[in-house]
Amino acid sequence: MFTPVHAHGEATKATSPTVHTTSPFAATLRPWAEIIATLDVAFQPIVNIHTGACYGYEALLRNTEAAGFSSIQDFFDTCHALGALPEMELALREKAMEKFLRLDHCRQSKLFLNLDNRALDASGSLTARTRKLLERAGLDESQVVYEVSERHAFDHPGEAASVLAHDKRAGFRLAIDDFGTGFSGLQLLYFAEPDFLKIDRFFVSDIANDSKKKLFLSQIVNIAHLLGVVVLAEGVETEREYFVCKDIGCDLIQGYLVQKPTVDMAELKPAYQAIAHMAKSERRAAVSDQKLIADQITYVDPIGLDCRMEEVFERFRADKSLTFFPVVDEAGEPVGIVREKELKDYTYSLYGKALISNKTIGRKLKDFVTRCPMADINTKAERILQAYSTVERSEGIIIVDNMKYVGFLSAHSLLRVINEKNLAAARDQNPLTKLPGNNLIHEYVSEVLAATDQEVVLAYFDFDNFKPFNDKYGFRLGDRAILLFAELLSKALPRDTCFPAHVGGDDFFGGFRGQGYAETMGTIADLVETFRRDVESFYDDETRAAGHITGQDRQGNVVRFALMSVSAAVVHLPAGRPVHTVDEISQLIAGLKKEAKKSPDRVAAGALVAR
Repeated sequence: MFTPVHAHGEATKATSPTVHTTSPFAATLRPWAEIIATLDVAFQPIVNIHTGACYGYEALLRNTEAAGFSSIQDFFDTCHALGALPEMELALREKAMEKFLRLDHCRQSKLFLNLDNRALDASGSLTARTRKLLERAGLDESQVVYEVSERHAFDHPGEAASVLAHDKRAGFRLAIDDFGTGFSGLQLLYFAEPDFLKIDRFFVSDIANDSKKKLFLSQIVNIAHLLGVVVLAEGVETEREYFVCKDIGCDLIQGYLVQKPTVDMAELKPAYQAIAHMAKSERRAAVSDQKLIADQITYVDPIGLDCRMEEVFERFRADKSLTFFPVVDEAGEPVGIVREKELKDYTYSLYGKALISNKTIGRKLKDFVTRCPMADINTKAERILQAYSTVERSEGIIIVDNMKYVGFLSAHSLLRVINEKNLAAARDQNPLTKLPGNNLIHEYVSEVLAATDQEVVLAYFDFDNFKPFNDKYGFRLGDRAILLFAELLSKALPRDTCFPAHVGGDDFFGGFRGQGYAETMGTIADLVETFRRDVESFYDDETRAAGHITGQDRQGNVVRFALMSVSAAVVHLPAGRPVHTVDEISQLIAGLKKEAKKSPDRVAAGALVAR
């Protein structure tokens, strides 16, 4: 006889079925209280991708081997086989809550709890008992996010969604975990209407070098945002992965780049400055978008999710110019909008308002909430426009900052943002190559010089023997050579970690972050060689065979000029360096340019010495 003990000390008898497992839990029938006491819970932070502020923590089971199980999976499989999975889920939730309460900032954070699909409870008993635990802990249901994984297949996603909807009606949040690992994910996303979508590590791993993964992830993010779902990238381990996830539009991240899971609650922080620094260093374009968006936001006073329906009717009656109101939870996070047209059946019915306001049989505000596209204020304007244009008859876009509601962006306001951005981009980019120009280059260099904790490589590219080529073939072919290098530079320097720019004429600039110095030097060498090889096709057969152009130098002497190439002056700025000025960088580059033109490989590198 197996006698599990509730976390509250209540004994519940259950007959142990035949279990085909080597687990000591089944073989020795160890007391449940002893096993629970051995288990521990680790926490891993989930942070805002734009600010580094901690949004919540995922609770992860630990010490299953010490409790006598071969793995975490073996532990849950055994619980399920013994019919004890719901009881164990409840006990583990209480254990996680107890540790979560040790955080000074727990009231401002979410607690993410993994839910074994096999413990889904159609009766709602587990949900009711979890709410009692929360009441004793002084936590609100909206602080708890259930993570449902695809790893245990759903026979009927629609039926599972109806069970999960019960938890959502009770005030809990829902996340689809490990999205992309199974075949039911899209169906579950459709039926369950989750609040969060956690992208599996598979799609994040090495995404900076995998264009197919970028395509998949960008489409997943777009779909999620159109449904008003927050996207969380799991397993982010490198800066390059971070920058791609940020550029694609993920809202939250989790992984070793932020912090590894820990059982020591003192190691957890309310904010992670390393992420904030990375976001700030890569926010050149986003900052201008943020200001443009902030200037166009309309603040529509939201309605609280716990607001009584009489108050909702009064809001519409008092302000007849509005046809909808944003709805937020207790934390100020938007959950959707409530539209006047959904309430009309009750508004114009003789007993409609009385019925809907009845505390016993009436419906609550959450029954009328409609999902609405949502975007962070740091999101690129073009991505917001894409989200808006995909949804038919959308009222607009809810804008959030650090996951909190800050306002609403209408169609008219969004078009004004796009127009202002296009005008600003035209002013700051080179008219020929459309690459960032001198103003943005100066901004970039100033920012990376200030970020002394990051390794940075700056490269200045200058054409060799461009004037003889231009004199012989004309400025149109000269422009084609400039455009060729601009295209090669843009391909070699991905925008997620690099900064390709055009100083003017035949001078270009490149900034590298998030990759090692040796890798960067390899990229620059390949770029120099590729341009030398490709530009040869611009010459006529006779000149190409000769390997030079015969022309006049500045003094009028007849000389031979080698075929066109490009030289690179490279400045290495290691992490932990002292603060340098833009003038110091410019002087170093001037000297390196002369060395590069004399070098056989057309590359010269240097670094500033500490003052």
